[in-house]
Amino acid sequence: MKNWFFGRFRVLASVILLVVLTSVASVAWKHLSVGMPVIGEAKVVKKQLKKAPKKRADPVLVLPENEWVDSTLNSMSTEEKIGQLFMVATFSNRDDAHYKYIDRLINDFHIGGLIFFQGGPVGQAQLTNRYQAQSKVPLFIGIDGEWGLGMRLDSTISFPKQMVLGSIQDNQLIYRMGSDIARQCSRLGIQINFAPVADINSNPANPVIGIRSFGEDRENVTRKAVAYMKGLQHNKVIATAKHFPGHGDTDADSHFTLPVLTHSLEQLTETDLYPYREMIADSLMGVLNAHLNVPALDSTPNQASSLSDKVVNGLLRKDLGFRGLVFTDAMNMKGVLKNGKAADVNLKAVVAGNDVLLYPESIAETVAKIKEAIDKKIISEKIIDDKVKRILQAKYWAGLSKYTPIDINNLYTDLNQESSKELYRELCEASVTVVKNDNNLLPIGSVMDQNMASVSIGEGSSVAFQKMLSTYKPMRSYAFYEGPSSQEQISQMLTYLQPYNTVIVDIHGIASNPKRNYGVTSGMADFVSQLKQQNKKVILCLFGSPYSIQFFPETDVLICANQDGQDPQEIVPQVIFGALSSKGKLPVSVLSFKSGTGVNTTSINRIAFGTPESVGMNGTFLKRIDDIANASVADHVFPGCEVLVARRGKVIYDKQFGGLSYKTAEKVTPETIYDLASVTKVSATLQAIMLLYDRKLIDLDTKASTYLPELVGTNKQNFTIRDLLLHRSGLVSFYPPLWDRTKTSAGGLLPEYYSSRADTSYYLQVAPKLFAKGALRDSVWNWVIESPMNNRKERSGSYGFLYSDLGFLTLQKVVERITGQSLDIFVAANIYDPLGLAYLGFNPLRRFPEKQIAPTENDYRFRGQLLQGTVHDQMAAIVGGVSGHAGLFGTARDLAILFQMNLWKGNYAGKRYFEQATVPFFSRVYDESHHRGLGWDKAPGDGGSSYVSPQASVNSFGHTGFTGTMVWMDPEEDLLFIFLSNRVNPDPENTKITTQWTRRKIQDIVYSSLLERKSQLP
Repeated sequence: MKNWFFGRFRVLASVILLVVLTSVASVAWKHLSVGMPVIGEAKVVKKQLKKAPKKRADPVLVLPENEWVDSTLNSMSTEEKIGQLFMVATFSNRDDAHYKYIDRLINDFHIGGLIFFQGGPVGQAQLTNRYQAQSKVPLFIGIDGEWGLGMRLDSTISFPKQMVLGSIQDNQLIYRMGSDIARQCSRLGIQINFAPVADINSNPANPVIGIRSFGEDRENVTRKAVAYMKGLQHNKVIATAKHFPGHGDTDADSHFTLPVLTHSLEQLTETDLYPYREMIADSLMGVLNAHLNVPALDSTPNQASSLSDKVVNGLLRKDLGFRGLVFTDAMNMKGVLKNGKAADVNLKAVVAGNDVLLYPESIAETVAKIKEAIDKKIISEKIIDDKVKRILQAKYWAGLSKYTPIDINNLYTDLNQESSKELYRELCEASVTVVKNDNNLLPIGSVMDQNMASVSIGEGSSVAFQKMLSTYKPMRSYAFYEGPSSQEQISQMLTYLQPYNTVIVDIHGIASNPKRNYGVTSGMADFVSQLKQQNKKVILCLFGSPYSIQFFPETDVLICANQDGQDPQEIVPQVIFGALSSKGKLPVSVLSFKSGTGVNTTSINRIAFGTPESVGMNGTFLKRIDDIANASVADHVFPGCEVLVARRGKVIYDKQFGGLSYKTAEKVTPETIYDLASVTKVSATLQAIMLLYDRKLIDLDTKASTYLPELVGTNKQNFTIRDLLLHRSGLVSFYPPLWDRTKTSAGGLLPEYYSSRADTSYYLQVAPKLFAKGALRDSVWNWVIESPMNNRKERSGSYGFLYSDLGFLTLQKVVERITGQSLDIFVAANIYDPLGLAYLGFNPLRRFPEKQIAPTENDYRFRGQLLQGTVHDQMAAIVGGVSGHAGLFGTARDLAILFQMNLWKGNYAGKRYFEQATVPFFSRVYDESHHRGLGWDKAPGDGGSSYVSPQASVNSFGHTGFTGTMVWMDPEEDLLFIFLSNRVNPDPENTKITTQWTRRKIQDIVYSSLLERKSQLP
C-alpha cells in the first residue's frame, strides 16, 4: 500500500511539473508572438517550482531571452546601466565633428540608443554600422517616421499623413502600410518607430497635431492606430503610441511652450485615453509621454505630465497596466525645459517612471545626477535595473541579441520597392472623399452631354490633374497660378467661363497648419462663390486638409482629396468620371458635415490608371521595356516611340522615349499624335463595320456589289463583305498605278491634279504644302474598280489569302454608301466623340498644330517634302487623307480607350457600343493558316511572328501599321498593348523594327512581367 501511495505521488508530482513547464513555454510563446515585453514571469515560475515535490534534479527551462537579458544586465556597471536610458538624436547629413561626438557618447557614456533625423539611407546605414560596432550592448536605433522613412530621410518613400488615412474605411490598408514601414525600418537597421499618433484631434485649431492625427472620432482613431501598431510589431519593429495622455485638444505647441489640457478626468477617460487603453490591452510595446500640463491628473502648477509620477507610474503603469517601454517626448522641447535645467529635468523624468529619455541634453551632467540620486536613495538601483531590464528585453525581442551589420548593397532598391509605391497609390485612392454630390452628378457618364471647363487655383502643380481630366473629356483648362488677388482677375476668368455649363475647380497649396485659414485666400473663396452665382454646376476639388472646407461656399459637388501630389491629382479625375469609385469618409467634422460623412460613388467601366502591382504585374520587370526602347532609339530603329500597357481596365505602363525626329529636340509626350497607318483598318473601318453589323444594316455574306452597284458587271462583283474582311476577295495587294497616273513621265506631279495652294478646286491636302483636286477622289475609286485581280486562286476556285489595302478601301465605300456619311464623320459621331477621344481622327492638321504630330517620311519620291500631319500612305493621301486602310492619326491613350471598349465587348462607361457577342465574333480565328479574324490580325500558332509574343493567347487579336505602330488585345488576361512609333522617319526603307523584333521583345516583357508577378503570389 505504501509503495502504491508513493508511486502515485511521484506521478502526480511529474504531472504538476509538466503543467508548470508547459505554462512557462506558453508564456514565452505568447511573449514572442504578441510582442509584449514580459516582466516578472520568471519569479512567478520559481515560486511555482518550489511548491512541486522533487524527485531528482530535472532540467529547468530557461528562456533564451532571460538568459541574454540577465547575463547582459549582470555584466553592466552602474554607469553602463544609466547609459541605457539615453536615446540620443543624431543625423546622417552632418560633418565629422558630429559623428565623433556620437562616438564619444557611445564609448564614454554607454548610451542605449540613437534616434536618426535628417539625412539619407545609405549614409544612415553606414553610420549605424559604425556606431553599433563601438557599442558593448547593441544600440536601439529609432526614427520618428509617422508617415514612413520619407518623413526624415531623402530618397525614401513617404506614405500619406494620418488624417489622410483617417478617411480610409479599409483598415487592412493601414496594417499593410505599417508592415511595409516595418520592412523598410528593418532593412535600415531600425527597431523603433515613434508612431502611430494616437491623439484624437478634437481641436481643429491644434497647431502641432492636426493632420498628424487620424481624426476626431475615438473609434476611428483607435482602430487605425491599432492597425498601424500591429503592422509594425508583427514585423519586429516596436510601435510607440503618442502623445500620452493625449495632445489632440491643445492650442499650443509643446515644442515652444507647455500646453495646458483642461479636460475633466471623465473626458480624459472617455476620449483622450481611450486609444491608449485599447492599444495597451492589445499588444502595445511603446508609449511616448507628452510634455503637457494636465491639472485633472496632476494639479502641481506648471507640471509637465512627462515628469509626473502620478501620470507615468500612477496612470500609465498602475491604472492602465502598461508593461512596455515608456519614452519621453524630446527632452530638448521648451514644454519640458520650463521645469528646470536639462540635467534636473532628465532626472525628474527618470524618477517619474520613464524608461528612455528621448533627445536628451546635458548627458554627462544627467549621468552624475542619476548616480547622486541613487546614492541619496531618491531612486533605487533596483528601479534602474528594472528599466534596463525592460530595455534589454525589448532589444532581445527586436533581434539585437544577434545583431548583424546592415548590408549596403541594393539598399536604395530594397527601400523603394514597386509594391510600396502601389500601396501608396491604394491609400490615396481609398482616402478620396466625395463629401457632397447633389443630384448624383458624379460619376459623369456620357462626356458628349457635358459642356465643361476646368480652373486650377493655388500653389503646386496641377498639370497632372488637368491632363487626367482631358483623358476622359477634352476641355478648356485655365489656371490662377497663385490664386485670384483682385476682382478684376475673377471677372476676367468668369468671362472665359461664360460658355460652359459645368466648371471643375481644383484648389492647391492648402496648408496643414490652421494659421491663415490653411492657406485659403479670400480670392479663392470669392471666385468659387461668384462662379456659383452664375448658375453653373461647380465641382470643387480640395487637395489638402479637410478643415479647409469651412472657407468655401457650397457647391454642387465637393471632393476632398486630403492631400496634394501627382497621385491624388491623377486619382480625383478618375473618380469624377467613374473610372474609380470613391469610398472615403471625413475624419473630422467641418461646418454641417459631420465626421464620417462621405458619398460612395461607383465606377462605370471606364479605363483607369494605376500601378502594375495593382493588377498582378511586376513593375520592376516592366522597366526592362525602358532598356529596349532607349537602345532602339540610340540604334535608329525609330526616332521615338510610346509604349502603353493596360490590364483589367487599368493603364499601368505608359512611357514615351526619344523624340519626333533624329535631328530635333522635341520629345515624345503623351499628347504626341502618330500616323497609325494600317491600324486605321481596325480603329476606324472595322469599328464601323461592326456597328453596321449590330444594326443589321450589313450582311457579311452578301456581295459587296449589292451595296456598291458600280461593281456589278466588273471583275469585282462577286466577292462578299466577309471576303474583304478576310483578305480573300482577289483584290491585288498594292496598286502603285493609282498615284503614278497623277505624275509626269519624268516623275513630276501633273498640274491638272495638284497645286501648292489650296482653293475651291484643290482642297484635298496631300502633304503640308501640296493639295489635290477634289475630283481626284472619284477618279481613284474608278481606278480601283478598273484594277486587275490577283491570280491566287485555290483548288475550289475561290481566291486565297492576299493582304490588300484595296479591300479596306472598298469597305470604306460600303460604310459610306450605307450610312450616307463619310467614314471619318461616321466613326467620330458614333464612337470617337461619345468615348471622348480628342486626338483620334483623320487629317489632324485641321485640329492640331504641326509640332504636336510626329513626322513620317521625307518623301522625295512622290511629294517632295517632309510629311508631318498628312498621311504617309500615298493612296490614302491622294483621296484627301480619309481612307479605309490608312489615314487615321491618334495618341496611345485615345487608342487605349477605344480598344479597352473592344476588350470589354463593346461596353464602356455605362454605354453599349456593340452587342456583347460582336467583338468576340469578329476576333475569333477564321483563317488559321494566315492567322486572321474578320478584319483582325491573330497570333500565329507557331510563334514565328516578328511582332506578336508567343506568350499571347490564341484568343488575342490586334493589328500593326507600316509606320511602326501596333495594337494588341488579349481577352484571356484582359491585357492591352499599344506601341506607337514613326520608324519611317526619315526613310521607309528602315526595317530594323521588324528585323530586330522590337515590338515582340517588348511584348514578351509584358507577358513575362505577368508571369513573374504570378510566381511571387502566395
